[in-house]
Amino acid sequence: METAVAAQAHDLSIIGLFMMADWVVKLVMLGLVAASIWCWAIIFDKAVKLRRMKAAAADFEEQFWSGGSLDQLYDDVGQDPSDPLSSTFAAGMREWRHANERGLSGGNMRANLAQRVERVMSVTVGREMANAERYMTVLASVGSVAPFVGLFGTVWGIMSAFTNIASQQNTSLAVVAPGIAEALFATALGLVAAIPAVIAYNKFSTDLGRYADRLDSFVTEFSSILQRHLEERG
Repeated sequence: METAVAAQAHDLSIIGLFMMADWVVKLVMLGLVAASIWCWAIIFDKAVKLRRMKAAAADFEEQFWSGGSLDQLYDDVGQDPSDPLSSTFAAGMREWRHANERGLSGGNMRANLAQRVERVMSVTVGREMANAERYMTVLASVGSVAPFVGLFGTVWGIMSAFTNIASQQNTSLAVVAPGIAEALFATALGLVAAIPAVIAYNKFSTDLGRYADRLDSFVTEFSSILQRHLEERG
């Protein structure tokens, strides 16, 4: 009879487990929930931005390889580039135009110009990718640390549960189960926060790596075009 009454006294719902938990475990739970919300915000933001970046890159490449004038293309996108690929192109064309306005003479100056344009575009690629990879470390950190934080909450909760058991001098399942459930709930929250973060980090890392290769390939191709143009002029 006492066991049934004790079982009814404990609310084993999610809210009930949180309310009955030790204050340290509550802090762990709240921290894990906040980390999970932050990760999901980053995941949605990265997914949207990557989709836009890929679509914008496809549109720009279609214009670039259409055979139209590069100067006209620069006039269209150079003032307000909307994606990393067009920003890279704009940086290279800006350096190219600036050098042409000053005039070129001599093979060394032409060779230096080609190297300078490529270097400017490479710097732009690095800056754009650094911006695209922002907050990726948050996903990596939550994915690796959250399970251990949850485990800490579980260990602390189990210690508190055993302390309560010792003080009540009652080892019945109705007394033991709620404390253990509260403690294990912290581990569950740690996994809930970590698993999506790890999956998203791996997915976005792969996508960003491919996009970076796409930018590097464009830098090489565009530099070759400018180099051929310099050779024709020389």
